[in-house]
Amino acid sequence: APRLQFQKTMLGFAAGVMTAASVWSRLLPAIDRAADVGLPGWLPAAVGLLCGVVFLAALDAALPRLRRGRDEDPSRRQSTLLMAAITLHNVPEGMAVGLAFALAAEGEGTAGAAALALGIGIQNFPEGAAISLPLRQEGCSRSRAFLLGTLSGSVEPLFGMLVVLAASGVRPLMPWLLSFAAGAMLYVVVEELIPEANLSQGGHSGTLGVMAGFLMMMILDVALG
Repeated sequence: APRLQFQKTMLGFAAGVMTAASVWSRLLPAIDRAADVGLPGWLPAAVGLLCGVVFLAALDAALPRLRRGRDEDPSRRQSTLLMAAITLHNVPEGMAVGLAFALAAEGEGTAGAAALALGIGIQNFPEGAAISLPLRQEGCSRSRAFLLGTLSGSVEPLFGMLVVLAASGVRPLMPWLLSFAAGAMLYVVVEELIPEANLSQGGHSGTLGVMAGFLMMMILDVALG
């Protein structure tokens, strides 16, 4: 059915966006920033990623109403995990922007801070869509799906302002926070989105959605990075 094919495409798109964002927006910057705090690049990336996976797995287990029983309400459980992962992903993004502006205030690259803020703002469009489109397919009203997609990004300015106030203390934590968010996102991609996008109903719409989302997010991250 066209509706099922479209739903698979949208879930695949969300998976592609989140996979690319995990690598280019989270893990690679975490590896780069590790050197700034005197750590080997792989250490915060690996430990943070593992902690993100464990955290999301624990969240999954702590949602008894949304547990894996597919006969209960799997789509609602999936949406909860998806929103949690993307919201967690936005926390270190907001912190990165706040840190960049705090450093700019000390005379380090104002233009770079502005470019980072613009780049992350543009990247939030496909991330918001990665939440809103699957929610809409599950029967959410347009306004509710849009609102939930928007709310996932609202943590960014909040954490950005907090970091400006406490820049010196947050800087050493950034590699860990970035990779933690990557682990949370990859957990949802592997546990939920890819299997749901590729249910054996024939066709390759889920796979094509993954490729489209991955390509779009990769191009945005590299072009605006």
